[in-house]
Amino acid sequence: MSSERMTEKMDALDGAEGERLGAAREEEAQSPAPNACEIDRRRNEESEEIDRQMEALMFVEPSEEGTGRKKKKKRKKSPAGEKEKPTGKKPAFIQRVRGWSRKRKILTAVCLLAVMVFLGLKASGGNKDMGIPVTVIPLSKQSIQEKLSLNGPVTGTDSVDVVSNLHAEIKEMHVKEGDQVEKGQILAVLDRTDLERAVQIAQNAYDLAVNNKKEKDKEAALGYEKAVQDFQKASMDHNRNSLLFANGDISQMDLEASANALNDAKRQMEGYTVVNGRGVADKSYELQIQNAAFELEKKKEELENAQIKSSIDGTVVRVNSKVGQFADKVEDDKPMFSIENLEELELEIKVSEFSIGKVKVGQTAVISADILDGETVNGEVVKISPTGEEKGGGSTERVIPITIRVQGGNTKLIAGITAKAELLIQEAEDTFVVPSSALFDEGDATYIAIVQDMQVKRIPVKLGVESDINAEVIPTDGTVLEEGMQLITNAGPQLTDGAAVMVMPK
Repeated sequence: MSSERMTEKMDALDGAEGERLGAAREEEAQSPAPNACEIDRRRNEESEEIDRQMEALMFVEPSEEGTGRKKKKKRKKSPAGEKEKPTGKKPAFIQRVRGWSRKRKILTAVCLLAVMVFLGLKASGGNKDMGIPVTVIPLSKQSIQEKLSLNGPVTGTDSVDVVSNLHAEIKEMHVKEGDQVEKGQILAVLDRTDLERAVQIAQNAYDLAVNNKKEKDKEAALGYEKAVQDFQKASMDHNRNSLLFANGDISQMDLEASANALNDAKRQMEGYTVVNGRGVADKSYELQIQNAAFELEKKKEELENAQIKSSIDGTVVRVNSKVGQFADKVEDDKPMFSIENLEELELEIKVSEFSIGKVKVGQTAVISADILDGETVNGEVVKISPTGEEKGGGSTERVIPITIRVQGGNTKLIAGITAKAELLIQEAEDTFVVPSSALFDEGDATYIAIVQDMQVKRIPVKLGVESDINAEVIPTDGTVLEEGMQLITNAGPQLTDGAAVMVMPK
């Protein structure tokens, strides 16, 4: 049976059934409710009609291939002089069909028709003469944007972790999480007992160093004064002995003795440290004072640090300590307090080295997060790190940190959560845009394909703005694109120029 013939049979069956049902409904609406006998009679009539349709469907004589004419059924010849006698019996299969339910008969008829249509298509050569099946959409002009989506944590614009290296017990806590604090405000107070004692010891050491130097300065001043006098006397004695030796009044030995005395007096005098003509203690005593002063200042600073203070204006976001703990022994080496300036928020994002070239300071960003309940806030790239770092996880890829400043106030967005930022890289308006599935590469060229007179026309293109799913296309061979052209969406290198196609219905 040809596909056209089968389709006609299917339509006839569906139409007959539809007319019968419509007539039945109309009759029911206009007549009083039927009794049980009347219902049974109608059902029997409908069943008989379906049986006749089934028989007609199953015993349609096949047509001559390619002609549409019915083949003549070959009959066995009867012996001479005998006429064929009709048996009046239906085949066994038909007998069984008559016993089926109405629903089963209809389903069977539909299946038979589907099989016959398929066989008809196979017999006619399938899609060989119909062309390559393709799906198309009308080519159109649209707006397109290229965006870069990035994720990162939200932080304050200024933050500090407050720690202490003092081995001192926490005596007082003055703040809790969520408190607003100012620079210099006291957060906690430590036990000062040991610290005050340390300051006193350091003070005593300093005072002792100063007093020692004073004593040594006195000794040096007196010693130097005497050494100068001794040197002057030795010098005078030697000068006198020189004159006497010249006159032959003293021996060479006496002269040498006075010379030696002069040299000893000079060495003694030069052994003193002299400042402004006055002998002072040597530099070691000054160094002792400096060391003692440094230690005293350190202990005073530690005593001052017994009051833990904030170094910035901000909000206390974490408190990891409590009264009774030692300031330098916070659990898991966490800071005592974490403080952030939440008046302005930032996103700290690491961008792949392959995408960083698209990011510029001043670019706008649209920021979203689950906490915003579908709302968005604007942001701006304010900083790009001059150096990259390892991505980690065994990857050889490098990433570059960037900072996006959140613009405008939005109380829903908070520090410590992860947010998504979309950077607008470039955009185009009123341009021809195609889905990515419509693009295919061959060699170094990129193509789209359209249907023209039921044949393929390939068009080489260059890509403009690209999104995740679409791309702007610009012909490179001078082809003028027009809106409404049938763009093939399942294109590929197998679609050669001039190939016949069959447009599949949507």
